[in-house]
Amino acid sequence: MLRGKVAIITGGARGIGRYIAQGFAGEGARVAIADVDAARLDQTAAELRATGREVLAVPTDVRDEDAVRGLMARVADHFGQIDVLVNNAAIVPHLNWGGPGWPLIRDMDRAFWDRVIETNLGGAFLCTKHVLPYLEARRTGHIINLHGGGNRPGACAYVVTKDALVAFTRMVAEEVRPAGVCVVILSPGAAIATEDAPEEARQRMPGPEFAGNRFLLAAEAPLALSGHLLRLRDGRLEIEA
Repeated sequence: MLRGKVAIITGGARGIGRYIAQGFAGEGARVAIADVDAARLDQTAAELRATGREVLAVPTDVRDEDAVRGLMARVADHFGQIDVLVNNAAIVPHLNWGGPGWPLIRDMDRAFWDRVIETNLGGAFLCTKHVLPYLEARRTGHIINLHGGGNRPGACAYVVTKDALVAFTRMVAEEVRPAGVCVVILSPGAAIATEDAPEEARQRMPGPEFAGNRFLLAAEAPLALSGHLLRLRDGRLEIEA
């Protein structure tokens, strides 16, 4: 079970990251949430603490290697260990609810492309790189990467990062399998309307609760599932066909 374990959730201030943090804390885990939005981070941390949970909030830009290195060190120093990393931080196509959609590739600025790649894929790389020494030292642990959809015009940069994370998961899993570290990837199960979505979107799209307990299950997944894209079926995680 997760009671007493320490979980880091990046992008934990809002949306699916906030939902994952709530779920982990509800199961007795000690939770560290990291996010570039310091104000929302403090708000979510206060919500969790109000329920009696032990929470550490660390403002972090996952594109900044020094900041990521500092995040891992601070969590390990505060809680004494790290057991689970959830690489959730990402820039997604619907981030600007109600605003203009993402541009097509022919119209996309290089700086925008780089920001998406560096956040979604580069952030997962940096967080994984700097958490591994803590997990390997204890010969146990879980890293959970997030997959997702968005296969529509304008979502190319996002989809590229998410599909790249499937390969990243597979390769890292083989590197760390001898140390007993399990690395998996899975999606919330559908496109999610977060708490920041307009009412119209929240009426027609599922909320974060649609994910159910899949991330809790992933935090306890056996090594046999390591390296794979997973799905939730009949209350159990299985390898995506």
